[in-house]
Amino acid sequence: MSRDLMSEEASPIRVVVADDQALFVSGMRMIVESDPGLAFAGSASTGREALAVVEDVRPDVVLMDVRMPGMDGIEATQRITARAENRTRVIILTTFYGSEAVFQAIRGGASGFLVKDSRPEFVLDAIRAVHAGQEVIAPREVLAQREVPAHGGMLAAATTSEIVDDPGDRTRNLERRVSRHLGALTPRERETFLLVARGLSNAEAARASFVSETTVKSHVRSVLGKLKLRSRVQLTIFAYEHGLLE
Repeated sequence: MSRDLMSEEASPIRVVVADDQALFVSGMRMIVESDPGLAFAGSASTGREALAVVEDVRPDVVLMDVRMPGMDGIEATQRITARAENRTRVIILTTFYGSEAVFQAIRGGASGFLVKDSRPEFVLDAIRAVHAGQEVIAPREVLAQREVPAHGGMLAAATTSEIVDDPGDRTRNLERRVSRHLGALTPRERETFLLVARGLSNAEAARASFVSETTVKSHVRSVLGKLKLRSRVQLTIFAYEHGLLE
């Protein structure tokens, strides 16, 4: 093995924290530095500062707060991820799961989001997952303020009316929403959409629908294209926003 390759493999994942609360930044720094495979690369207290830090140190992952003075985390995320040469991935930090700002940031290119009271070990796992090209969504146990059922670690939607309505009405309402929002998809693509939105991997979705994993991958690509989504996490957010999961 070449020396350059060994050096690349040994390089820690470089993390920047963008948040206007100094105490929170200090806590995140301690969490990052507790893992020998990660390195704290800098911090910012505004979106504009985050852009400057990213340009300067070229981190692997940015933990980005949504609300900051001046330029907020949404615009900063959009600018960071819009640069074709920039491989920095962004994880949004939020206090409330249902914030529309979170969905805007994910549409803008973020790789997922964490609620600020996530467990330290989940934060570390999320950083590693995003660096590896995956997407992350906060786990159910840190979303106690919302009654949102979870499937396979990903989030499903449940509105208040769906909880108190008659089960038959809920089913009919769900079918109408699926027909309205997923009308462009074939029956197989709809099935794949719902499985992936529940957090199933390609292999799990293949077993559930009795097709090959290659077929599932093809369906996922087609679904993302037809719905104009860029990633599986955007697909899950789309399902949540439109109440497509029972």
